[in-house]
Amino acid sequence: MSDRTTYLVLPGYQNSGPEHWQSRWEAAEPAAFRRVRQEDWDHPDPESWVARLDAAVVDAAADGPVVLVAHSLGCVTVARWVAAAPAGRTAAVRGALLVAPADVDHADVQELTGFRPVALRPFPFPSVVVFSTDDPWVAPDRARAFARAWGARYVEPGAYGHLNAESGLGDWPAGRKLLLEL
Repeated sequence: MSDRTTYLVLPGYQNSGPEHWQSRWEAAEPAAFRRVRQEDWDHPDPESWVARLDAAVVDAAADGPVVLVAHSLGCVTVARWVAAAPAGRTAAVRGALLVAPADVDHADVQELTGFRPVALRPFPFPSVVVFSTDDPWVAPDRARAFARAWGARYVEPGAYGHLNAESGLGDWPAGRKLLLEL
């Protein structure tokens, strides 16, 4: 086993396009950043998404430490995985950057109802929740509640919408800094 960290990228509902900061990070460092591919990005199945995350963690852990880089529904997937995974499996993860967690409990999107309720078990690894004050997918009080429940530090960078490609973050250097602090 090497000491090379693998960053598992977990996009949300409908995936992250080429201008999304997750995709930019992958393109910049393809050996370090590995996207967890889902079977169906438009009709997400919680059990399938969690199973794919679990398989990706097992695979990546063979090479060294693992850090999760999740956005939106990807954050909710991480929470579901933590709630269901055996302790030995979560021990492979060294940290998680959880950006703009989607509040699926209050989302009016039929495709997301299977992810209800958001799992609120503490994470056994360091994590940080980043949320925008004007995110249409999660109110600041809910994002803070997620962070508290997960035992995560939380960061409010200001009003940037859903912290995605439309937010104009580009390569999002502030996010990379948070990732390196994990």
